[in-house]
Amino acid sequence: MPSRLRLLATSDLHAHLLSWDYLKNRASPAVGLARTASLIAKARSEVGCCVLVDNGDFLQGSPLGEVEAMAAPNAAGAVHPMIAAMNLLRYDVANLGNHEFSHGLDFLLDHLSCAQFPAISANLVRGLGANPLKDDRLVPPSVIITRPLVGCGGQVHPLRVGFVGFAPPQTVVWERAKLGTQLQGRDILEAALAHVPRLRAQGADVVIALSHSGIGAATAAPWMENASAALAGLDGIDALVTGHTHQAFPPPYKAACGFLAGKPAVMPGFYGSHLGVIDLDLIWDAGRWRVQGGHSALRPISRRSPRGALRAVVASAPELVKISHPAHRATRAWADRPVGHSNHGLHSCFAMIAPCCALRLVARAQAAHVIERLQSGPHGHLPVLSAAAPFHAGGRGGPDNFVDIPPGPLTLRHVYDLYPHPNAVAALLVTGAEVRLWLERSCSQFRQIDLHAQDAPLLDPDFPSFNFDTIEGLTWSVDLSAPPWVDSRGGGLPLRRPRRILNLCYQGKPLSPDQPFVLATNSYRASGSGGFVGPDAKVLPLGAPLSSRESLAAYIARHSPLSADAPPHWHFAPMPGATVVFDTTPRAQGHLAGLAAVKACPLSVTPQGFHRFRLHL
Repeated sequence: MPSRLRLLATSDLHAHLLSWDYLKNRASPAVGLARTASLIAKARSEVGCCVLVDNGDFLQGSPLGEVEAMAAPNAAGAVHPMIAAMNLLRYDVANLGNHEFSHGLDFLLDHLSCAQFPAISANLVRGLGANPLKDDRLVPPSVIITRPLVGCGGQVHPLRVGFVGFAPPQTVVWERAKLGTQLQGRDILEAALAHVPRLRAQGADVVIALSHSGIGAATAAPWMENASAALAGLDGIDALVTGHTHQAFPPPYKAACGFLAGKPAVMPGFYGSHLGVIDLDLIWDAGRWRVQGGHSALRPISRRSPRGALRAVVASAPELVKISHPAHRATRAWADRPVGHSNHGLHSCFAMIAPCCALRLVARAQAAHVIERLQSGPHGHLPVLSAAAPFHAGGRGGPDNFVDIPPGPLTLRHVYDLYPHPNAVAALLVTGAEVRLWLERSCSQFRQIDLHAQDAPLLDPDFPSFNFDTIEGLTWSVDLSAPPWVDSRGGGLPLRRPRRILNLCYQGKPLSPDQPFVLATNSYRASGSGGFVGPDAKVLPLGAPLSSRESLAAYIARHSPLSADAPPHWHFAPMPGATVVFDTTPRAQGHLAGLAAVKACPLSVTPQGFHRFRLHL
């Protein structure tokens, strides 16, 4: 009978330690490592040989993580609460994700110094050498952990489990504003082809890839962001933990699909929503352990009822709640700090299908900062536009992943809800033609709709909301009968030419392709992320960087109380008789007045908890 190694995995925790939603200021059954910890304890109790790993993005991504980033480094020997929790749970290894670098290299290395587990990364390095094995490493590329394992004859033999870590090489672009040239990236497959054989040569019986990368295509391509399927096809890898795209793999009720290239794999959701479990069956053969088979599964911390209601299925671990309490209390106090006041509600219920007051507030704040910084310089005479995208607009984040701020006082909690990422305000010099292509890229999130369509799905589910920029200062319409400009990964499609954006105007007049503008955006966009700008884009100097959140808070404070929103600046071109369906939060029923341009009919609640609407185009 084979012996068993159990691999337990978390990924994309994003500093969600407790089951608390700091943005809504209420308990949440769907998040929190404290709940996942109870699943970890049970899974460990079921087998004799376990290894616990994290697959990246554990330090940044929640108000709790933000408060810790603002604290003095290791003040009085303090340990980051996420590191303290992972130490308590006895993590064996952690892979670095792209967001580990969002607060800079010093912040990361300072807190990793308190970790009682190794952190690894094979393709994010200080400097590139002649080949991956000669790179100047930031952390070790891999690690071997030894566990005693009982063979079929009752004898105990050491099992050497090798782990190698990867993250998107685009991290060096995404985080350039914080890192400069301190970090270099290698292609994931290139690094794996060097480091996996090296692990085997060092004596690893089992090799597990910790891939902070989405599943992606099975065929390798250079510089893949989502490379896990291609990575699984390499010889020498026995199992994979994937992440980065916040999906659940294997998908619910499809456990038999939990393999990539025939190898067991998991992607354990996000914010602690799932525990990934991979069981590998091993036999002792010719003086070493060999993998004979395996199985993968996800264990959730919450489930939805048939009517979409969410309930916890496991309690939080008391020991994690106890050690997290000081950080939790400090975070709630920070989130309650007043910023301003709004006379109207701010929500993102329809941000993907109609002008959004919350999104336009962010865009105006960016524009105000850029105008102030450029007014006395050589570009101060140019008109300023501003591009912004919704971050909390459903998708993989679920039906609670929406902004819904009532009229009244605004606090730092609300600012974080409107802008959760640690980007800085940036400005680009663009032409009218480039602005048009920017909108074509953005509006590719919509599926092509037939003129006679009935209840056709409107949105491409693989297109993230943070790539749906709208531009303040222009008006336009979107022709849904035309094909999209790019696919969900930003790649060009056949007959790539402007096609969807109609009636594009500036100050009521058709936009000239040659007209120069300053476009306010963020450092993520300005670095080339998302495929909106080319490598030769001209980024304008704004002086000392200001975070997008700080610019938003300052704008709210200056303009409080916020008044009613401006007239709509974009809409769908009419398609009489055609209908589409769109999923949003059930709370959207209270905001239907914002959909005056299309007739919206509520249909039903989906098993995922979204409320489905029919839109008449």
